[in-house]
Amino acid sequence: MPAQLRHLRNASGFTLVEMAIVLLIMGLLLGGGLSVIGAQIDQQRIKDTQKTLDDARDALLGFAIANGRLPCPATATSNGVEVPAGGGVCTAPYNGFLPAATLGIPGGDANGFLTDAWGTTANRIRYAVTTANASAVTTANGLRPPSPTNMSNFAPDLRVCASATGITATTCGTATPLTTNAVAVVFSLGKSAGSAGPDEAANQNVDQVFVSHTNTATFDDMMTWLPPSSYFNRMVQAGVLP
Repeated sequence: MPAQLRHLRNASGFTLVEMAIVLLIMGLLLGGGLSVIGAQIDQQRIKDTQKTLDDARDALLGFAIANGRLPCPATATSNGVEVPAGGGVCTAPYNGFLPAATLGIPGGDANGFLTDAWGTTANRIRYAVTTANASAVTTANGLRPPSPTNMSNFAPDLRVCASATGITATTCGTATPLTTNAVAVVFSLGKSAGSAGPDEAANQNVDQVFVSHTNTATFDDMMTWLPPSSYFNRMVQAGVLP
């Protein structure tokens, strides 16, 4: 074949080897780009979920100011309504859901539950409330006279610990306590929406002890809680207490 024709054939396109190399490089670049985009989406969802938790805590305080008590948690079948209606002794104080319908929070799912930024049924926002002093905080005016419980002797007992290692059903045990007297705890199960390890499992059993720390390979729950000082300050400012 004349040299000129060979030159034209070679210049007319890529060889199979060259095309394979180009496709491999494009695949690597695309995969890396998708990984970066996925990480950015997760970070935004974490940020949005944290705001949802903070807004939920504010909604709980607003409800308490209006009703003289905190709401009970919703159950899985109550369509976002507290159980029992009207408060008192809660049906699921430690393993319930945020009662978004009772709180009047917009943006809930079709069943009346508020979810985190991952938006699945498993990602419904969880809510626990103390049963201390005969469920005084979920009983209307349970911290006002003539109730025997008041701000001075109210002893909320929800615990948040830095690890599940060493905890018991009622205390942080040998784990570092982050709070030992939370009035309420609001949390998300995060992207995994499950119990990947003992720390996440501790947030889904039926007791008053919870775990919170930075994300790891086996823990992505997100949590906020209501300390008694914040609860009392808002209630006193609003004239609901003492």
